[in-house]
Order: sequence, then C-alpha cells, then structure tokens
Amino acid sequence: MDITDIPDDAYAGDESPPDLNELESLESLLTDGPIRERLLDIIIELRTPTKVSDIADLVDCDTETARDYLEWFTEMGIVHRHDGRPVRYERNNTYFQWRRINHIRDEYTDQEIVNALSDALDQIEDYRAQFDADAPNDVSLVEASRDMSTEDAWEALSEWETLERRATLLDAARRDDLAASSKPGPIDA
Repeated sequence: MDITDIPDDAYAGDESPPDLNELESLESLLTDGPIRERLLDIIIELRTPTKVSDIADLVDCDTETARDYLEWFTEMGIVHRHDGRPVRYERNNTYFQWRRINHIRDEYTDQEIVNALSDALDQIEDYRAQFDADAPNDVSLVEASRDMSTEDAWEALSEWETLERRATLLDAARRDDLAASSKPGPIDA
C-alpha cells in the first residue's frame, strides 16, 4: 500500500458523504474574521491615501469602527493619516521596513546577515556588468531586449531591483539601523 492510499477500513460503511452545502462559503471565510485582522490585511495593500468609507467598504464594517481602528493603527505607526476633507489613510512603509529589519535581526546571526549581503552585492555587481548600468531603472527594456528576450530582460531587471532592496534591508540590519538608508554601504564586519 502506498503512503497516500486510504486503507479500506478507514471509513465505516454506514457513514454518509459530507454535505458540501453545509461548508462555509469562501466569502464568509474572508469576511467573518475579526475586523482588526481584516482591516490590517487591507491596510497592507493601501499604497495611496484612501478614504475611511472606502476602507470600511473593503473590510465590510461600518465607518466608525474602521475610523476607530485606523486611529489606533495611526498611534502604532502602521498607517499615515492625511488630514483634510475627507481624512485619508495609507500604509506607513517605514513601519513595515522596520518590521522586516527586526525580523532579519531576530532570525539570523550577524555573520549570516553579512554573508547574505555579500551574496546580494555580488549578484548586483553581475547585473551592473551585464547591463552596463548602475541601477535597474537606468536600463531601457527596449535596449536590453536586443540581446535577450523581453521576458528574460524583464525578469533580470526585476531580480536586480529585488536584490537592491534586499541589500538595503540586510545592510540596515547589519548596522542595527532601524531607519534604513536608501543605498547599501560597504561590508565592514
């Protein structure tokens, strides 16, 4: 018998199959969770200032409840409040960057961070040499597509951009700098 096979005696003969209509709907699974958690899921996606009423609609809660939680999230630094009429909120990218840096410091040793940073910087240098440019945004996709397929060029440039972000976070974690700089520094560990 294969490990994935179900033994013949696993079910009693008098059992009926489950009623699939009694299972929770996907919509209820997405909307029945705690409001705070649903709101946090939405906040993570807010890239532009958004009205409280729009956020409440996305979370499927009333506006006052959303406003109360958003004020709490503002005090915690998770969101930025944009005063005006109407008040708008957006995610605080600095807070999420701080969380990533803390996670790196908690999960990895200093030497592991330095090794990962060194690997990222080596790969970045390879991309700089490959594209003869200092940054991914300096490369024209049209020009890069002359030497490789457009998909391959796009993938390489996207990977390069990801490596730049990773190096910045790793360097900030290495320096124990919770206000990460925009460019990685030299490795001096």
